[in-house]
Amino acid sequence: MFDTPWIMLTAACIVLTLGLAWMALAMEIHWKQVQGSAPLARSVQLLLRGLGGLSLAISLILCMATDHISMAALVWIMLLATGAVFVAFTLTWRPHWLAPLVAWAPGALARHAAK
Repeated sequence: MFDTPWIMLTAACIVLTLGLAWMALAMEIHWKQVQGSAPLARSVQLLLRGLGGLSLAISLILCMATDHISMAALVWIMLLATGAVFVAFTLTWRPHWLAPLVAWAPGALARHAAK
């Protein structure tokens, strides 16, 4: 699909960060940071966890398609650390930046309609 490794690694980084953000938003405390008082439905929580897990798996596959398995695992673990720091800092300073990732959720629509 892609001819150059840096494109695949960039895609892996983006997909991994999205996955970590969805996993964080599946937690009640982070959901409230981003969505305020809108309730987190159990179905939305399970969907966010599924999206997060799928995104992490896709990013690992992208890393493995770029390099041999031992280097791909190392790069993926380093991307995990970098993505986790990015999501943590975003949740600390600008949690509303993650709101577009859950704009489809029922509680998110109610919050934005009230504004």
